[in-house]
Amino acid sequence: MRLKYITVEQPIGTFYLTSIEASTLVKICQVKRRHDDENSVQRELSDKRSKDIAKYCSDPDATFPTPIIIAINEESSVQMTEEYIEFDDNEMIGEVIDGQHRLEGIKRSNYISKFQLPVVLMFNLFPEEKAYVFSIINSKQTRVNMSLIYDLFALSPNRSPYKTAHETARALNKDENSPFFNRLKMLGKKTEGQNLATLSQGTFIKYLLELISKTPEEDTRNIKQNVSLTNDPKRVLRRYFIAGDDKVIYKVILNLFSGLRNAFRQEWENPNESIISKSIGFGAVIKAFPNIYNIGDKRNDLSEEFFTEIFNKFKQFLNTKNIEVTSEHFGSNEQARSKLSKLIIESLNE
Repeated sequence: MRLKYITVEQPIGTFYLTSIEASTLVKICQVKRRHDDENSVQRELSDKRSKDIAKYCSDPDATFPTPIIIAINEESSVQMTEEYIEFDDNEMIGEVIDGQHRLEGIKRSNYISKFQLPVVLMFNLFPEEKAYVFSIINSKQTRVNMSLIYDLFALSPNRSPYKTAHETARALNKDENSPFFNRLKMLGKKTEGQNLATLSQGTFIKYLLELISKTPEEDTRNIKQNVSLTNDPKRVLRRYFIAGDDKVIYKVILNLFSGLRNAFRQEWENPNESIISKSIGFGAVIKAFPNIYNIGDKRNDLSEEFFTEIFNKFKQFLNTKNIEVTSEHFGSNEQARSKLSKLIIESLNE
């Protein structure tokens, strides 16, 4: 095989950038893991991550723009000319330093023939140099704020659960009649005048998605491919999403939390003293919402007045048990969210 390449000079030395068909790449390089070889650098393969990548490969817009990094074996037959890298594509020529999950995911998919991958070839690396390259790549990455990631879905022309949840959050943050008016930290950060902002855009969307989709990435791919979505009774707002009724989703969430604010007015306006408008309170209400929704659906009533009635009943229930919606009673983790949610559900049966 003969491939054109670009020479790259950096302080660590010279390496070579080219592109190789994924179907070829999986044959000519191997992954060595530390639990099998103490001189190797790779961690154990994450089966879940590989499966997620395999599913992603079906996306019509799937892309892997960052290069797979290969350390070329010293004994390989790879030859360099002024224009080409040449090697036997039936020979194992190197070891994967970065990109094992991408390769494994693409390999597991039914779309391997669609991908040509950028590849960096590095020569004459000792084990400690391989370890250095691997550790620098994987330790210097900065996790992107999820609020920013969700916000970017607004730029897509296609419908998706992410985009619907984002647009719902943004509209509620702008609506002067909304309980979340100017109270969501869009892009994850407070802006001037947001003294009562206690909930990030990312958290809002993360929890709202629970009511719309179990697998939002898969739904996004299916929408692009014109594959019909199926309803899921456990995701009580999903049928509105499938029908394209995002305005209904907005109105239901607006009424739901307006009712919560009406019942817990003092707590809502004093987030430093109560968790009701913080992530635990918001998440607990979302978790309990399917039970609340089923009652409202039977009554054919999802109005603000209905939700106010529900949460007034919940407030009275808490009073009889001498429970205050503060961090002292609930903490600030997922267990606290579940605890508060269970109390909301319990109050529905009183």
